[in-house]
Amino acid sequence: MTVLTIVGAVALAGAAAAQLVRWLRVLQREHYVPMSASRFLARWTSPPVARAGAQRPNRRPVTLSHVLLVALIATLIAFSAPGVVAVSVLYGVACPVGLGLRGRTGRLRWTRRAATTAAVTGVMAVLVLGVGVAARAWWLGAVIVIWSMPLLVDLAARLLVPLEDRRARVFVESARARLEAVRPRIVAITGSYGKTSTKQHLAHLLGDAVATPASYNNRAGLSRAINENLAEGTRVFIAEMGTYGPGEIRDLCSWCPPEVAVVTAIGPVHLERMGSLATIETAKHEITERASTVVVNGDDARLRGWVEPLRASGKRVLVGGSQSAPCDVVVRVVGDQWEVEGPAGARATVAAVPGLQPTNLACALAAGLALDRAWEDLTSRLSSIPAVASRSNVAVAPSGVTVIDDTFNANPASARAALDLLVASHATGRRVLITPGMVELGRVQYGENLALGRRAAFLGVDLMVVGRTNAAALVAGYGPEARRVDRRDQAVAWVRATLGDGDAVLYLNDLPDNYP
Repeated sequence: MTVLTIVGAVALAGAAAAQLVRWLRVLQREHYVPMSASRFLARWTSPPVARAGAQRPNRRPVTLSHVLLVALIATLIAFSAPGVVAVSVLYGVACPVGLGLRGRTGRLRWTRRAATTAAVTGVMAVLVLGVGVAARAWWLGAVIVIWSMPLLVDLAARLLVPLEDRRARVFVESARARLEAVRPRIVAITGSYGKTSTKQHLAHLLGDAVATPASYNNRAGLSRAINENLAEGTRVFIAEMGTYGPGEIRDLCSWCPPEVAVVTAIGPVHLERMGSLATIETAKHEITERASTVVVNGDDARLRGWVEPLRASGKRVLVGGSQSAPCDVVVRVVGDQWEVEGPAGARATVAAVPGLQPTNLACALAAGLALDRAWEDLTSRLSSIPAVASRSNVAVAPSGVTVIDDTFNANPASARAALDLLVASHATGRRVLITPGMVELGRVQYGENLALGRRAAFLGVDLMVVGRTNAAALVAGYGPEARRVDRRDQAVAWVRATLGDGDAVLYLNDLPDNYP
């Protein structure tokens, strides 16, 4: 074995390890959902696609990944082993450019699950290396491993699903036993958006409830929240329930059965995974199956269609919204106040907290009524309801700039509401929208971001686009005057250097750096 061969082998091993770390970090950020790495590889190397009648987006610039792929094909045709090795090492170490090894917004955590996934991926890589040995080209297997690492990581995640399911059942059974011992009244909340806000509003209005923390809304998070947080004497447990497809919420409800189910909205969030709004609606409807009382958002046309069928099936249904009919609880924003209407003509008026969605408040109040809490007790706590972190929070910086933080998430409805909040702010100077756009909207993603850019231009708001995931759509909608930056910290630096007293800025969404 020559020195050159040893150097080449070490370089190929290092390049493969770099690819493993990159794509394992992506898989971890995506909760180990199989095919996540391959899906994100497509985001980094493929241009966005225009759908739903929108014009075709601008062609994404050629990247180093594309150049090296062409170089790989050329060296393979030329039967140049040193060329293939050199190109593959460069790809493995550097590509995709921008998808770093350490990460700016979330480093790889070497948990038990990450280590197991890495080990299974390594075993498959060794099997692929055997291809090169069999072909008497020692480098061939390593080259295949480097270029196919996202697929290998996804395959490992798929193979480990049964093992992870068995491990999860232990925690689920412990959570089931804990619920049976404590016997709290259970409220389950789902929705394409608004579920976390509604959960926190309800917990505040009740005052004596335990709620799942943050976005612990899948099987692992919910069982952990119960096992760690459900204390003796807990009267009400509020469980946020999310889903990536039909069957998941039904499974959650099988061991965490709700007395009251709350559904906040049906929208295109996770449309990329589920394929259609009808599938999303079917998946969310599962939360009603075991509940005796269902609370729905009456401002949502799809959810209004649930009311009569649910009542006909014998369930009690309460409707909350921002419009009078046919809602049981109404919350309207009038100036800087909330005007609240409840059952039997009950009314209340309290100072509004900027950025909170009235429909989420109405659903929380309706859920409180479903738990037999007095109207007066619920409304008396409205005036002290706190803002929800990173969801249209309004603050004034020392520089005098009004800052609206809506970075937690974004969907078409919340984006429009946040823009309206920016325009309605008391700013006397410039109004600036800083956003990477909206994601996981499937076929409508390009069109929705195009519409967001157009709306910002119509409202006279300056636009700064972060990253390139939705840049083509946002710029096409807004026009060439839109500013571009690669990272959010660059946008923040621009705000600090440029805006001043009387200006306002809206930070809408904040994608992790596994997005380009």
